[in-house]
Amino acid sequence: MSDNILRMSGITKTFPGVKALRDVTLSVRRGEIHAICGENGAGKSTLMKVLSGVYPHGDFEGSIEFDGQPVEFRGIRDSEHAGIVIIHQELALSPQLSVAENIFLGNERARRGLIDWNRTNYEAGELMKRVGLRDNPTRQVSDLGVGKQQLVEIAKALSKNVKLLILDEPTAALNDDDSAHLLDLLRGLRDEGITCVIISHKLNEVISIADNVTIIRDGQTIETLDRQDLTEDRIIAGMVGRALDNRFPPHEPTIGEEVLRIEDWTVHSPAQPERKVVDGASLTLRRGEIVGLAGLMGAGRTELAMSVFGRAYGVNISGSIYKDGVRIEPKSVGEAIEHGLAYATEDRKRYGLNLIEDIKTNITAASLKGLWVDEAEEYRVAEGFRKSMNIKAPGVASVVGKLSGGNQQKVVLSKWILTEPDVLILDEPTRGIDVGAKYEIYTIINQLADQGKAVLVISSELPELLGLCDRIYTLAEGRITGELSGREATQESLMHLMTKGNPR
Repeated sequence: MSDNILRMSGITKTFPGVKALRDVTLSVRRGEIHAICGENGAGKSTLMKVLSGVYPHGDFEGSIEFDGQPVEFRGIRDSEHAGIVIIHQELALSPQLSVAENIFLGNERARRGLIDWNRTNYEAGELMKRVGLRDNPTRQVSDLGVGKQQLVEIAKALSKNVKLLILDEPTAALNDDDSAHLLDLLRGLRDEGITCVIISHKLNEVISIADNVTIIRDGQTIETLDRQDLTEDRIIAGMVGRALDNRFPPHEPTIGEEVLRIEDWTVHSPAQPERKVVDGASLTLRRGEIVGLAGLMGAGRTELAMSVFGRAYGVNISGSIYKDGVRIEPKSVGEAIEHGLAYATEDRKRYGLNLIEDIKTNITAASLKGLWVDEAEEYRVAEGFRKSMNIKAPGVASVVGKLSGGNQQKVVLSKWILTEPDVLILDEPTRGIDVGAKYEIYTIINQLADQGKAVLVISSELPELLGLCDRIYTLAEGRITGELSGREATQESLMHLMTKGNPR
């Protein structure tokens, strides 16, 4: 039997006006964890869709051999029948169904046309034990966090007797604990003989878990690296085509007067009104300054940002907001925009963009006034942003849902820059974005600060805050626990403050 469970040769996939894959070759050894790395838009997900039958045989050029046999998948059912299962970044679960129902959806445990619920729940429970999920199989999926939902997807894959498991950005939305558990689970599956292919932008995780890494750039295979050759710098150089000596663009701030001050800000949870999610928080922002907000998952960072932005989150909110020394009370998103505030959400696909609309419609969405749209002006403005922000798309009529993550984020930033804000709050601005696109986003943030705007950056990546920010606040259990200058802050000092139970 061949050492390779998978070989893809000469894969070429063309969309109208774009050649997404050019003569790509990929070989994966049996029983290994194989990572695929590349910038957004490099063709990683397209290649996996070719493999899994999303793009059926005949829709691309090239050949696929799986488990020693040539295969021609006409759809996902064909690839799953062969033992290939793909878990997409956007999880494909039905939130209103139970865990067990999701695991066996389309693969029901039935007798004489009726579902055998005892067997369904028992077998689901056994699969859940394999992935370390200790919940009741009858629990509704919507009650689970993202980390546990990811485990449900893997249990679902195991129910199909998977031989090759493909995971697209499996830890992108997970906290550190859930990510560590998932990576340990993949190691365990490897030990059971299940081959895994992961697509990830988190290079530290790739290096910790991958046996081999294939790098794709501009739709072409660049190289495959063995484990002993793996370093972040080597992977980055392959991804971007050059050594990225400095992951953060150089920047000398010109900091002006205070533009925003938040005092004693307290927010209660809408689901549990007695619980404070932000507790007496105070912070200031100055013109031309990039300020970071660091905290662990559940610390209240997003809740603080959304509540300040026109009370978009929370109940029983108290405290004061001062803009240019004058107290303001924005009670809606519209009023917040009028006061010169902007908030780019952490979930751009769900809340930041209309994925079925085009670029120009998304860019102008937050700036529309009145009932009529000047389409010529809309096109002119959007085209200006497409060029200045280097949004990689044929034109502003391109559908946003088809863009890479980095280009989608540029559309989000363009939308808020068009409102001419004095203060921009950017929540996880580089989540799910590759290193090359991150550098572009950092450059845009620096340019916004140079224009005299105050920028508040919320990020779970401490190196990002350290490389980008002039000052950094830390938040723990809804309270501001510390404030450090960018020069004095370290990952250790920030983590110490992020895990503090009481204010500094």
